[in-house]
Amino acid sequence: QVQLVESGGGLVQPGGSLRLSCTASGISFSGNVMGWYRQAPGKERELVAGISRGGTTTYADSVKGRFTSSRDNAKNTVYLQMNNLKPEDTAVYYCNAKNAYERWRTYWGQGTQVTVSS
Repeated sequence: QVQLVESGGGLVQPGGSLRLSCTASGISFSGNVMGWYRQAPGKERELVAGISRGGTTTYADSVKGRFTSSRDNAKNTVYLQMNNLKPEDTAVYYCNAKNAYERWRTYWGQGTQVTVSS
């Protein structure tokens, strides 16, 4: 019933840009805090960006100034605009939904691959 579907990943050269999107179904989207996570080979999954129900954002230090998250509650969609991409950004990016009232209830997308290479 619950689905989070990411899209927009791909291969890009250093300095390039990508825009990821995540569309949710089966949940009350506006009732969830959304987040973008990534996991690179050999590394732990890390939080890249978080966005509150009202659109307030937080970012990992490594992406501040380069990544921007936004959401459209009417479209049940959260976005991650990634600019000035670096090879270190290469990872599988995952969309996460966390119920704002019951934060132990979380859902994950299948992930989308982002590869930054020349």
